[in-house]
Amino acid sequence: MEWIELTHPQQLQEVIEVSQTEPVFIFKHSTTCSISRMALDRLDRQWKPLAEAPGKGYFLDLLAHRPISNQIADLFGVRHESPQVLVIKNGKAVYHESHYGISYPSLRAALVKN
Repeated sequence: MEWIELTHPQQLQEVIEVSQTEPVFIFKHSTTCSISRMALDRLDRQWKPLAEAPGKGYFLDLLAHRPISNQIADLFGVRHESPQVLVIKNGKAVYHESHYGISYPSLRAALVKN
């Protein structure tokens, strides 16, 4: 999995713009949380080529960039959790999951769903 790192609040506008033409997902990761590490490892191990799993993946290090996480919660109307994954389409969060609910099959289904 090749992640685009979210390090600047201005990148959220890019996320919204990209989501107008293709699905986007954001993975919010806490580097000190074992559940977050497990969820990230599972996604990385199970990720399939782009032909099977469309969408751009953005990665947010919560400890380094917590204000961006707060902006994501406000912008997309989804309460902050960690770890957390959100799917954005047409500028709106259409799916979100956290903790043990994060899985490749459910993320892929949300990405391909119309």
